[in-house]
Amino acid sequence: MARRGAGTPFLLQLSLLLLLRPGGTLDCAVVSVGSPIVPLGSAVTASCTIRSKLCRGLKQGKVRITWMLDNEPMAGSQYQSLGDTEVSNLTLPRFNRTQAKLWCCVEWNGTKQRVGVAEIQAGYPPAKPFNLSCALNLSDYGLTCRWEQGADSHLPTSVTLKWVPPTHPSRRCRSRAPAATGCTPRRGHSHCTVPRRLLQLYRQMEFWVSATNALGTAESERLCLDPMDVAKLDPPALRSIQSIPFQTDCVALAWEVARSTAHMELQCELRYRAPEDPTWALVTNIIGQARTMQHCGFLFGTQYRFQMRCRRSSARGSWSEWSLGTNYTTHEKAPTGKLDAWWNTRPAGTGRGLEVQLRWKAPQRREANGQVLGYRVTLGTRRRGRDPPTVCNTTRTHCNFSAPVGTRRVYLSAYNTAGESAETEVVLLESKGQPLAGLRAVSGGEHSLWVHWEAPPVPPVAYVLEWQRVPWEPGGCSTCWQMERDGAATTALIRGGIEPFQQYNISVHPLYKDAVGVPAHTAAYSKQKAPSHAPKLHLKSISKSSAELCWDPLPIEVQNGFIISYTIFWANNTAEVSSATMNPSLSSFVIRDLRPSTLYKVHIMASTVVGGTNGTSLTLVTPVLDDVEIQFLFLTLGLIFVLLILLLICIQKNGRVKQQFWPSVPDPANSSLGKWVPAELQQEPLQVPGVREPGLATISTVTVLERAAGKQPPARGKEPPPEPPVSQPYVRQEGAAPTQGWAAAGPALGTGGTGETVQYARVVGDGYKGQQHGRARLYLRSSSTQPLLLDPSPKPYENLWFHQASPDCCRGGEGCPEDLPATFPLLQGLRISGAEELQDCRAF
Repeated sequence: MARRGAGTPFLLQLSLLLLLRPGGTLDCAVVSVGSPIVPLGSAVTASCTIRSKLCRGLKQGKVRITWMLDNEPMAGSQYQSLGDTEVSNLTLPRFNRTQAKLWCCVEWNGTKQRVGVAEIQAGYPPAKPFNLSCALNLSDYGLTCRWEQGADSHLPTSVTLKWVPPTHPSRRCRSRAPAATGCTPRRGHSHCTVPRRLLQLYRQMEFWVSATNALGTAESERLCLDPMDVAKLDPPALRSIQSIPFQTDCVALAWEVARSTAHMELQCELRYRAPEDPTWALVTNIIGQARTMQHCGFLFGTQYRFQMRCRRSSARGSWSEWSLGTNYTTHEKAPTGKLDAWWNTRPAGTGRGLEVQLRWKAPQRREANGQVLGYRVTLGTRRRGRDPPTVCNTTRTHCNFSAPVGTRRVYLSAYNTAGESAETEVVLLESKGQPLAGLRAVSGGEHSLWVHWEAPPVPPVAYVLEWQRVPWEPGGCSTCWQMERDGAATTALIRGGIEPFQQYNISVHPLYKDAVGVPAHTAAYSKQKAPSHAPKLHLKSISKSSAELCWDPLPIEVQNGFIISYTIFWANNTAEVSSATMNPSLSSFVIRDLRPSTLYKVHIMASTVVGGTNGTSLTLVTPVLDDVEIQFLFLTLGLIFVLLILLLICIQKNGRVKQQFWPSVPDPANSSLGKWVPAELQQEPLQVPGVREPGLATISTVTVLERAAGKQPPARGKEPPPEPPVSQPYVRQEGAAPTQGWAAAGPALGTGGTGETVQYARVVGDGYKGQQHGRARLYLRSSSTQPLLLDPSPKPYENLWFHQASPDCCRGGEGCPEDLPATFPLLQGLRISGAEELQDCRAF
């Protein structure tokens, strides 16, 4: 089984090699189509026949036939025919490709192999050629015909120029006569030249173009002509042009025909025009052999360009090219006609004259008769023998001058090299006539405006239209006006100096015989667009629920049209957008119903009839409280503060109330105990050597004695009875300085020697608040139950401390000064003084 499985790929490869070997599929498969060339979009049928006996290697399995159009699979129907023949048919309902290959494939053991192919082309029948024309070249007498081919057929097409020579000299062209010969153009060209040897001159010949491909043939209209009638002649040459004197509008021209056409009867044409003319003026039916002619109707002092061409007199030949152009300027003549003038007057500053601003239009070409050199304004007419005074002589079309009081007429004239025109009388009328009933202006194009008005009740004799660009510039436009001499007119078209996106102020003055009417005014744009930019918003005021915005009106230069509205948009941080549209005359707006403590973004849009432009965004934040609320809050707090001050003052002044809130606390510094000294301690101060005398301090001595029950103290002023030394407490005062003292305490034995403790102490301090402090503060306390007295008794006024104190007296932790205990608040202010001399004792 393993060997059998390994041999299967080998057999498959061998079968494919047999199918692919040269000649292996020549008789195996046959592919046929209904037509290899079909109209584009039509149906295509094809069949593929597989002969199994001739296809080696296909007998072992069933044959499956498939189709491919180029690389796209197609499904066909397959059946088995006689003699082990497999047939597959394919129908393509719409073949939309201009060229494709249809492959027949065989699938055997999972492998697809192309065994047959058919190539299909699709296109259209050839288009009919048109615009056939021919011309004979007199240099070689070859006839060149040109035509236009038409649409592409997507198929190989052959084009041929055909003609039929006449069979009889008197016979005309025969319709649909068979062609004698033809001329094939080069590939991609649509013209062909018939040589002289194939032509018959001065006889009618028939020409046409034939286009042929696999789907059909198309022919152009037939052209019947004499080759000499379409001969392309050489142009003539102009030799001279002269004006005919004197003061006439005629010129004389002379020319020569080409040498190749000297033996022919020619018909010629002359054309000319001035630089300002849009088209040529044409003179026809000129006999070529005459070689000279005269023509009139030219303007004086005007430059013209002349050209000439010719053809055969039969009027059926082709025209030659136009000759080279020749320029000529006619002679000048003095200007003619009247000048249109307009004026403005005002009294002079001195009150003795009249300031006149006079403007006029340059004469038309037909009236200028050449180049105008200047203009002259006079206060009177020219008379024989003397000239009137000239107030202005300028090359411009406006003049400002002063005239005497009472001047009502001035005279205007133009001059050139040939002379001066007749004077134009300008009457300086007063502006007291009736105005127009109505006035409006609309666009007539990007560079023109139509002005419409309603005539006044009294018909005027003329109208004067003025227009000025906004904003007005100093000097203005001296030519931006025109006169309509038809008093019945109600419309006029103005063109001079009109630009798109610019505003113009237009005024119309009716002219009467004896006055000038009050002008009517309007504004207009020839073309509008959206403004260049929007105005800038400013915050005028803001509260927690509203904001007032203001802006400056847009300048005229950036409006680009009439502003029809302003729209304000505002949005909060949650993208809730609101808007309001207002009249363009407004310059402020109040946004209401805002939320407190909220951020808003606001912008403005300026709009014309064409579109709008958005401005920059303004960010604002509404406050939590309004100004009035903030003022009320501060006023309330201020009143509360004032009331509290008044209440404190009342409490301070009223002692009873003060006592309830702040009760009196005794001051130990001012108590009688702080100033009391026993009488026995006031007898003699003890002088201690080596003790410094610091500043004054209060010394207090407190003696606490406990006596036997029932024993009364002696009366004041009497000495007490003597008692045994051990039964009396020993008290000794040292230190002469008023700021230092010493206290000693010890137990005393009772009368019966029972050792009953008698508390005694001496306190030396530096006083209470306000008293001077010493450097050292000591408090000595003794809890010993032994008698303090030694045997023998010390000398009077001698302290045993100084005899028994040693550097190591405090090392044991007993008998050393201690800080005042926290349980004696009244003794916190009392300190032991005189510690400077206790150098051998260390305080803990």
